[in-house]
Amino acid sequence: MTTLLQTTSMSVTFGGLKAVNEVDFSVQKGQLVGLIGPNGAGKTTFIDGITGFVPTTGRIEFAGRDIGSLPPHRRAKLGLGRTWQSLELFDDLSVRENLQVAAEKQSVGSFFADLVAPRRSRDSSSTDWALDVLGIADLASKMPNEISQGQRKLVSAARALAARPELVCMDEPAAGLDSAESRVLGDRLRDIISAGSTIFLVDHDMGLVLNVCDYIYVIEFGVKIAEGTPSEIQKNPRVIEAYLGHSAEEETH
Repeated sequence: MTTLLQTTSMSVTFGGLKAVNEVDFSVQKGQLVGLIGPNGAGKTTFIDGITGFVPTTGRIEFAGRDIGSLPPHRRAKLGLGRTWQSLELFDDLSVRENLQVAAEKQSVGSFFADLVAPRRSRDSSSTDWALDVLGIADLASKMPNEISQGQRKLVSAARALAARPELVCMDEPAAGLDSAESRVLGDRLRDIISAGSTIFLVDHDMGLVLNVCDYIYVIEFGVKIAEGTPSEIQKNPRVIEAYLGHSAEEETH
């Protein structure tokens, strides 16, 4: 398999605190790779580091290229997309228009074209594709305040996909969802993989991560403590201890 994303000894430091501490990590093309850990483990900071929103040390490679010195917009143009915990949907735009904002390829030429012909026809193929993959084409004309929280999460994921990234990093997409909505989200994430995309998933919903991911990393206090398949992670004593404590580990044995 082709390695799409790889970090080597990647760290993120705030003052004297290492929020991410020399983590080695990789995502293979076509996989759904998860990152889990207790609250405050450094999961979101890890995504922020990969996508360029906080300074890092160590090495970050995307599609074989060192991207550690690139700003976020340059990384996005290379095909590294992300979602956010706060959905940040445009409430005054329809679902389709929210996706079109992400799908539009910005350039000097398109800027002047917008000034001259703001109502010109646009290529909607990427928007239509993202709506279809996430199964939300029927929501295209609705406004964000007219749909459920679970549907808003799918719109957020679709908006990230509309830019056709090589890899999309998803930060807590299941936060605030009930169990039924989480199952729907899991099905849609696998649909994204089937459509040829690659996902790096960070989430607190252990059931979701264990059910949908091909491979999982675990961090605690910014340090990688385990990695493996879902079945290997479920049996790992260090993971059990990190989440539930020594007494739970002894009870499990």
